[in-house]
This record gives sequence, structure tokens and C-alpha cells, in this order.
Amino acid sequence: MSQKYASFNIQGPSVAVGVIIGAALAVYGLKLFRFDFWSTRPEKKRREQARARDQIVHGIEGLVGNTPLIRLKSLSEATGCEILAKAEFLNPGGSPKDRAALNMIRQAESQGLIYPNTGSTIFEGTSGSTGISIAMIARAKGYNAWIVMPDDQAEEKYQLLEKLGATVERVRPASIIDKNQYVNLAKRRASEFGTDNRGDENASEAEDYRKRPRGFFADQFENLANYKAHYNGTAPEIYEQTNGKIDAIVTGTGGTIAGLSRYLKPLIPNLKVFLVDPPGSGLFHKIKHNIMYSPYEAEGTRRRHQVDTIVEGVGLNRITANFEIAHGWIDDAILVSDEEAVAMARYLVREEGEVVWAFRITYELGVESIRKSFSRKSAAFEAVTD
Repeated sequence: MSQKYASFNIQGPSVAVGVIIGAALAVYGLKLFRFDFWSTRPEKKRREQARARDQIVHGIEGLVGNTPLIRLKSLSEATGCEILAKAEFLNPGGSPKDRAALNMIRQAESQGLIYPNTGSTIFEGTSGSTGISIAMIARAKGYNAWIVMPDDQAEEKYQLLEKLGATVERVRPASIIDKNQYVNLAKRRASEFGTDNRGDENASEAEDYRKRPRGFFADQFENLANYKAHYNGTAPEIYEQTNGKIDAIVTGTGGTIAGLSRYLKPLIPNLKVFLVDPPGSGLFHKIKHNIMYSPYEAEGTRRRHQVDTIVEGVGLNRITANFEIAHGWIDDAILVSDEEAVAMARYLVREEGEVVWAFRITYELGVESIRKSFSRKSAAFEAVTD
């Protein structure tokens, strides 16, 4: 481990710093004790109530973000790197999609596109995770959710969405050029929603707009509120948690990789950003070879994957607005097979003892490739798929 990462060790400078901080706190605590001993009870009670209020969050929204980094002991020792996982499973919806969903809804509200408790509905085309986040946050904020999904996803996703009160519409997997592809269909459902409920034509437009149900298409792939959620939230958290001592970020595609790369790379010039995707992903080839498809194919005409894969939620074959933000900021791409993903998930369950989040960091199989380039350096991993 290099000298600049010595602060991660329990020995050496860390111990000295700990002793200094401990002594300072002991002196400071003694002063507080003497003050509290002579202070009046009402003043002491007021301070205790203020501290308690600081620990109270306001609804589900207050639980989104500020997730810790977890050191993966087994992988760190096996590779000689410091491998850290961002614990995005601690978001209330269990994934980083909570950040994007919340930011997209907040932006729509700030633009006056939707108003709570009016019967308005948020529509989204998704493979599941974003839909779960939208369904949860929409319900908490006074909206309905309508989720359009491919019919080949895990059954548990549909069940959870329905338990969250969302309307779930399953469609066959199709190319993005198909009008009934799940994203296109969600957009059409949103535009059609509420068109027959315009209200009293004599009412003022402002009053009518606020009262009638509205349909809003979240559009996670093209809505830059997705990228901004990670640029303004996830990335600053990682930078603060590591004091900027990061050599590599490994993550999936979309708003996450865009937000992390655009925020962190200007602050850490030598930072390397790695995209991970399953076989058949066009984005892998875009990064590696700057080509999405062969000369005789039109972009977007293929299905999600050109090979059979159990991986869900990644592997797009088109350039989205959020991914375009990251173009030129990604250093390399890594393909991860189903066999590798399952093996790593089982390894993490066995070695780290956590079933809940092990399957959210299956793509960190790129660790071997990174280890060869960054031997005995610290690699911070965005431990989510996107």
C-alpha cells in the first residue's frame, strides 16, 4: 500500500491522530460538563431537544443518500487494493435509483409540471429498479405511479411494485424504434393521461392546471435530473468519505457514471473511470472501439442483448442523454459474464456475510483488470449496477 494511503491503516499516523482527537475531546467534554453542571435545566433541555431534532428526517425523502462506504475485506486482501463499496442498498428503495427518482420528481414539481394530491401519475419505462424507487417516492409525495416493464424481468420486481401501489404494465421486449417498446409506451401513456379531465374551461389556466390530474413521464434515460442527482449527491459523498484518495471508480452505465466522472475527474486528475456491462452491450463497444453497431445495422434496431444473459437493467444499445454526459470521461470498459457475476456474488456472500447487497456489486469482477493497472493502490468502487 502506498504511503499516501497509510491513513487507512490502524497503525502509524492513524493512531497518533486518534490519540490527539481523543485528548482534545476529553478536555472539551470536561468543559461541557462544567458548563452543564451550572446551567439551568430549561437551557439544557432546549439543547437536548435541538440535538434530537437534528437526527429526525422528514419522510422517505430524508432517507435517500448519504450512504456509507464499506471496505470489502476479502477482496482488498486478495488483490492488494483498498476496495470500497458504496452502500446504496441502504437507500429506502434499496438502490441508487432512489436518488434519480427523487431528483426527477423534485425537478418536475419545481417546473410546475405536477402537483401532489391531485391524482397526478408518474409514468416510467424501466427494467425494475427505477420503477421501484419511483413507486415508493411517488406514493410518499402524493402521486400515483404507472410502470411499464419488459415481461422478462424477475417476478419479484413486479410483485414489489404492485405492493407499493403502482400500476404495472408488462410488454414484450422490443427495439427502441418500436412504438410499443417499454420506454416509448410509458411516454405515450403519460401524454394520454388526463386529456379528458381538463376541468372547467372557464376556470383560469393556473387554477385548472393545479387541480386536474397530470401525467408526467420521468424519462430516466434522457432526463438529466438523473445525472445531476449523482453529480450533486453521490460523487461529493465519495470524495468526502475518501478525502479524494481514489484511484479508480467502477460502475454501470447512465446517470451514475456520468455524475461520478464529471464531478470527480476534475478534482482527481489521475482518477480512472471504468464502465462495466454484460456481453452484448453496445456501450461496451462504444467505449472500447467507438462503434455501437456493425455497418449493415441501424443503431437501436437490436434487442437489449445480443446474447443470452441473466443481467437486468444494463446493457443498452443506444446512446442516452445521461450517458452522453459521460462521453470522453470514461477511461475503459469491462465485460462481465453471467458466470463471473454469479461466482462473485457467491464469493461475497461467503466471505463478507452479506446477502442483501452482495448481488449489487457483482460487476466488481473488473477488479482483476484494475489490479493489474493499479497494483497495491486504493480503488473506490461505486458498488451498484446502473
